[in-house]
Amino acid sequence: MSILERNKQKDDDISPSSSKAALKFFLELVQVVAISLAIIIPVRYFLVQPFFVKGASMEPNFFDHEYLIIDELSYRFREPDRGDIVVFHYPNDPKNYFIKRVIALPGETVEIIDGQVKVYNDQYPNGIVLDERAYLDDIYTAQTRRETLKANEYFVLGDNRASSLDSRYFGPISEDVVVGRVWVRGWPFDRWKIFSPPNYNF
Repeated sequence: MSILERNKQKDDDISPSSSKAALKFFLELVQVVAISLAIIIPVRYFLVQPFFVKGASMEPNFFDHEYLIIDELSYRFREPDRGDIVVFHYPNDPKNYFIKRVIALPGETVEIIDGQVKVYNDQYPNGIVLDERAYLDDIYTAQTRRETLKANEYFVLGDNRASSLDSRYFGPISEDVVVGRVWVRGWPFDRWKIFSPPNYNF
């Protein structure tokens, strides 16, 4: 047998095992991708969703271009709480998403007067001024409005009261337009935070 023939035989001996290894690697890669998609897609579309802040309506707590993770699961088991920061479809143009803070809950009456926000409910039939010092630098809220909410409505305000299009202008939002609550700020890293509603001592 010539050297050329011997080399050819060696090549023939190596090729089948190389093909099997490549096929095995490909099948494992497909399996990893399939498993990853099976985990990521439900998480992405049913549990959490990323959003970027656009605009100044929630300053100083949220700034333009900050990256947020929205919890879409919690509200399937409970109602939004007062103080929750929620993302919702803008009622007058559902293609747009807004981020605001829940101020008043279904069945309550909310009144904005003399720069203060008052909430009337069964616990406080004569109203109580909402203490928002935990998240507002300037607690003055412009406009005068009084609104009694229906069973599925929420009154929402931006933290930047001087520059926010919110329920003072477009009215309460219904529960079915709420996408979820702001859970985590992921970017910028130096402002990373997990969010929970403030304690209003109600």
